[in-house]
Amino acid sequence: MTVLDRVRSTPRAAAVEKVGGASGLGLVFAAVATVVWSGSFVASRALHDSVPPVQAAFWRWLIAIAAVAPFALREAWRQRALIRRHLGYLTLASLLGITVYNTLVNQAGTSTSAGNMGMIMAASPVLMAVHERLTGGRLGARRTVGLLVAVTGVLLLVSGGSLTLDLAAGDVWMVAAALSFASYSVLLRRRPAQLGPLAFLFATFVLGALMLAPAYGVSLATQGGFAATPATVGPLLYVGVLSSALAFFAWNKAISLIGAARAGVVYYLQPVCVALLSYPLLGETTGPAQLLCMALILGGVVLGSRR
Repeated sequence: MTVLDRVRSTPRAAAVEKVGGASGLGLVFAAVATVVWSGSFVASRALHDSVPPVQAAFWRWLIAIAAVAPFALREAWRQRALIRRHLGYLTLASLLGITVYNTLVNQAGTSTSAGNMGMIMAASPVLMAVHERLTGGRLGARRTVGLLVAVTGVLLLVSGGSLTLDLAAGDVWMVAAALSFASYSVLLRRRPAQLGPLAFLFATFVLGALMLAPAYGVSLATQGGFAATPATVGPLLYVGVLSSALAFFAWNKAISLIGAARAGVVYYLQPVCVALLSYPLLGETTGPAQLLCMALILGGVVLGSRR
């Protein structure tokens, strides 16, 4: 056995290797959630004139519940006593991450572009990082610089290069959505350790849909329903199965492995992904100035996510 092999075989080296592996896996989960959620902004924008926002959100979570139930129902039933014990926490997490956040995203899609939605949502990791710092976490110089570079890119994108914000109504809705999502992500760090990830996901989906039900009834009475066509069912299936079941599981897993602040740095990739998707699907163009800002965002992500 060489000296290098003996060093690698020590408990400390094994622990470092394990942490490094968990860190890399956490970044992968965060990236998967970010890419899939980018498509949900395009889907929300595509539904803006055919499905009322509250109805889109309600059906999204009904589809998500149906998608998750075969995998999560047994675990949720086995942990039903634990779910009841932490019902207050689960209700708050559901309100922020399920009921409010996605309804605000759908509302924003009625009056702003998918590109702007992705750009503004990229500001939510700033709140995650600030909260982590205020609660005793350490960001480190490299992560702080990466965060600042990415924020600069986001501000330049939203302001059109002038750094003066002239927000439309949909942009304001997206700012509120970013606040809600950041609060949800921070709450994930307090998830009861004994509660399984699938049971947590299923419980929050059900609670979120129940809290949306009264608003759904009001929307039906005042706005009427919507026609079930490929143009409406397709986006709803995407946001229900992929953006809800898959992406939320991946994001929650990323938070548990690397924390909200570090996962949030990867989240800055979202405006880039949204821009790449919105051009072929919605015809929203991306100019040279936006590409330059995206380069800043990508640079910040790379710098902030390195160990």
